[in-house]
Amino acid sequence: MRRRSVVEKIGEASEKWGFFQVINHGIQLEVLERMLQGIRAFHEQDSEAKKRFYTRDFSSDTYYASNFDLYTSQGASWRDTVGCYTAPDPPRLEDLPAVCGEIMMEFSKHMKALGELLFELLSEALGLNSNHLKDIDCAKSQVMFCQYYPPCPQPNLTLGLSKHTDFSFLTVLLQDNIGGLQVLRDQTWIDVPPVPGALVVNIGDLLQLITNDKFISAEHRVVANGSTEPRISAPCFFSTFMKANPHVYGPIKELLSEENPAKYRELTINEFADIFRSKTISTPALHHFRI
Repeated sequence: MRRRSVVEKIGEASEKWGFFQVINHGIQLEVLERMLQGIRAFHEQDSEAKKRFYTRDFSSDTYYASNFDLYTSQGASWRDTVGCYTAPDPPRLEDLPAVCGEIMMEFSKHMKALGELLFELLSEALGLNSNHLKDIDCAKSQVMFCQYYPPCPQPNLTLGLSKHTDFSFLTVLLQDNIGGLQVLRDQTWIDVPPVPGALVVNIGDLLQLITNDKFISAEHRVVANGSTEPRISAPCFFSTFMKANPHVYGPIKELLSEENPAKYRELTINEFADIFRSKTISTPALHHFRI
């Protein structure tokens, strides 16, 4: 498929859905499978082996949390998470879990390269120079989650992850074949079925803000796991998340006009992180910055 055609399809999906899946991305299936196996191996260790990483300080370089939004959500999220800041300053291998540290490092490098390519294509879809989004550091920082959704005995009574939008510029997700991801469109929850070897990409809040609503950060959720096997996923967020970042962002000036004035005020990533910390996961952050 020619690049122009790919750019058009990605642009259309980003405007209408805020979600799309990518195949032929250059990451070998064996790498994806080892990543999923490594995540499962970590989470299925006994508590003694995992407690070294347990913290609710999500600015820590590496952290493990059970029920991630325990103190902000009205309902429990049926999942456990290992988080790690992988760019621009990758962690030392010895600071990662021994059972999955090597594959986490390898996988994050592949995702960083893919993310940079996606930002080029998204820049072109906006009618900008292909390096525009990279030049303003959208691809610079990366946070990786290693998520484990255990089987839930009564999945109709809770969620794996409540309705939310992502705090990132862009999120690239590896999911296993169990499924459970849903996107909200026209007040209807639409399943995002797993495609073997594919990665799911979605627009984050920060990219919606700087594109002045050209691309949308769609609400999505994960239903509780009704399978007999755990659901494993690994989203990579292009964002500094809870790390301090004074960088100022606002709607890209080249996208504005008299007919399309700025819809958001400028903000620092630190401001955005403060709002994210203070709200429940299901409360959108963007409306705090809308003009």
